[in-house]
Amino acid sequence: MQSPLSEIFLQQFQTQPESIIRAPGRVNLIGEHTDYNDGFVLPCAIDFATQVTIRKNGTQTVRVFAADYNERDEFSTAKNSLKTLSSKQWANYIRGVVWAFAERNGYTLPEGVDIAVSGNVPQGAGLSSSAALEVAIGKALQHVFQFPIDETEIALLGQYAENHFVGCNCGIMDQLTSARGEKGKAVLIDCRSLKTQAVQIPQSLSIMIIHSHVKRGLVGSEYNTRREQCETAAAHFGVKALRDVDLAQFDVGKTGLDPIAAKRARYIIQENQRTLDAAKAMQNNDIAALSELMAQSHIGMRDEFEITHPAVDLLVELVGEVIGTRGGVRMTGGGFGGCIVTLVPHKLVDDVKAHVAQNYHAKTGLQEEVFVCQPRGGVSVL
Repeated sequence: MQSPLSEIFLQQFQTQPESIIRAPGRVNLIGEHTDYNDGFVLPCAIDFATQVTIRKNGTQTVRVFAADYNERDEFSTAKNSLKTLSSKQWANYIRGVVWAFAERNGYTLPEGVDIAVSGNVPQGAGLSSSAALEVAIGKALQHVFQFPIDETEIALLGQYAENHFVGCNCGIMDQLTSARGEKGKAVLIDCRSLKTQAVQIPQSLSIMIIHSHVKRGLVGSEYNTRREQCETAAAHFGVKALRDVDLAQFDVGKTGLDPIAAKRARYIIQENQRTLDAAKAMQNNDIAALSELMAQSHIGMRDEFEITHPAVDLLVELVGEVIGTRGGVRMTGGGFGGCIVTLVPHKLVDDVKAHVAQNYHAKTGLQEEVFVCQPRGGVSVL
């Protein structure tokens, strides 16, 4: 049976695709902004995903159709022309991955490809629609040309494209989760070694993501500023990254550090430890401990890292009023809007939805959007 995207591919390119690739979005359960500090994160891949259909076309041109925008992009595979940016933002994630294959790994495409792409990862919500697209394109190119790289390297190519082509200085978490997620589990990632450990999510809990509909964008936002502040703090302590500083060292050595950078560093150091503690709490099915760790994470993001938003803080408060310590809730994603993530007992899902529906719009004028997700596996060839 043909997928809808295969039919779109046929309409656009008058031939059938060779392959269909699916790469999921992700939600981060705890460990925010720790990835680019060489620290720990605890995300899981989710049901929402990007699909790519692809076929080699025998030319020296990459032709792309984005079904969700009804737009096309076209560019040459010649290495000297790969660094050309498109005026279409979505197209630059695809161009960036093709460029990264050549720039980072020395793999220029032997010939052009036709690509159709579509996805249902909500955009601007902190669920990594961009990483899902990068990983799907990376896997598609690796698959059709049989490049000898694994899923971790595909994730690194996606990150390289986003850092050096698109211009967002993101860490590795989003791409690595999309590439290496595991069904039913969260993934504890050591962002220095890129080692991953699957962590069973307590089976009594649903993953609920609530979109605040405060729009946010990382490129050109405060994201890069936070990263610079963390790097300033690491330099002050004479270490490669804040992952190498514990709270006792911080308290002793913070004298002379810019006060804002100190606030940012304190949050990161504590968030790293919270992430490790949360993985243990999950493994031990200690939901009360997990609840407290997620609450402290949100407070740190709000007061020390200053990346939340009043509407997001309200959502966290409303969910907390229903679940108490029977689950956890915090902002997730880069910040300045976007989503909250909550681990909710299955029996309280409807109660949370009703309480938020009754209060959120009335207090903010915004309309929430609720997604109840399952943890899914990473990128795959369908």
